[in-house]
Amino acid sequence: MKIVIAIDSFKGSLTSLEAGEAARQGILRVFPDARVCVRPLADGGEGTVEALARGMGGHIEKVTVTGPLGRPVECAYGILDDGRTAVLEMSGAAGITLVPVSERNPMNTTTYGVGELIRTAVAKGCRRFIVGIGGSATNDGGIGMLQALGYGLHNEKGEQVSLGAKGLGELQTITDDSVLPQLRGCSFRVACDVTNPLCGERGASAVYGPQKGATPAMVLQMDRWLDAYADLTVSKKYPRADKNQAGTGAAGGLGFAFLAFTNAVLESGVRIVLEETHLEDYVKDADLVVTGEGRLDAQTVMGKAPVGVAQIARKYSKPVIAFSGSAAAGANACNAAGIDAFFPILRDVVTLEKAMDRENAARNLADTAEQVFRLVKSLRS
Repeated sequence: MKIVIAIDSFKGSLTSLEAGEAARQGILRVFPDARVCVRPLADGGEGTVEALARGMGGHIEKVTVTGPLGRPVECAYGILDDGRTAVLEMSGAAGITLVPVSERNPMNTTTYGVGELIRTAVAKGCRRFIVGIGGSATNDGGIGMLQALGYGLHNEKGEQVSLGAKGLGELQTITDDSVLPQLRGCSFRVACDVTNPLCGERGASAVYGPQKGATPAMVLQMDRWLDAYADLTVSKKYPRADKNQAGTGAAGGLGFAFLAFTNAVLESGVRIVLEETHLEDYVKDADLVVTGEGRLDAQTVMGKAPVGVAQIARKYSKPVIAFSGSAAAGANACNAAGIDAFFPILRDVVTLEKAMDRENAARNLADTAEQVFRLVKSLRS
């Protein structure tokens, strides 16, 4: 019997591989001779570096970069086993969780550290990049990243503009004569699961600016600046600079910068992870597939990782079981999306802190998997 496990992280509790291993232990109590294969799973957001690097024979590197407020932060990124593929999460260098609530102001927050992270990986020999861009604290259109990569974003005096969205208001010219030479040979798969354009009522500033600390006046100002920045980019003969393309408003316009100034594609985060991990190759000859995440609800069917797994399993008519920390109202939509049955793992009424304790969660997951597979065994008898 072959069982493939691909479970997303139980955020704040278990990593993808820890959750997978816990389920594996429970299954082996019932089917000790089963071939149980644990594969990493993520959606391009938090946990993607850990899942892909650890799960694909790579390793984690740490580097100090410029944080969103201009202060140094330590950021982790992964290098896969081919030595040429780097996995980055922009939130590690410019994420909103790095900014205290009292200091949240997108006029000041920068993506400069994201560019430094790319430079570091390039110096290590990486030329392929998988980049998650969720959870940003920024609305600078990616100009900080571009400055770190050597692009000249100059004010009327010919000086580099200020860091943060306020730099967009100073921007007069864009030059590329000092760009990192190796950048031309780099490719970027950018995990982007939002469809917002760069500007307008659905743009970066209007939709995401307020949660990053922007006032209504700032939103209007930043939107005008991003619009002018996009027009300037087009005038400088960057043909892929399309401010109306879906996803260019992601991460405060970082999606636009990647698309316009690098060899990048904006893609579903789940799709990237499933393809990079070659999950389909493992599922096609499996007898059963196990997936899950910390919380199953109506949002799970809207492009989240467990449903991505279920879609692959459905292609080969494989049954799918899911485990979760909890299952909220609307989770039944997962059944129609290809998850045949799901099982929350909580076994008692406990505090949230105890439920999310790593050892407790792993034990609950293993014990729940054991009981579910006892049922599977009885049905196979």
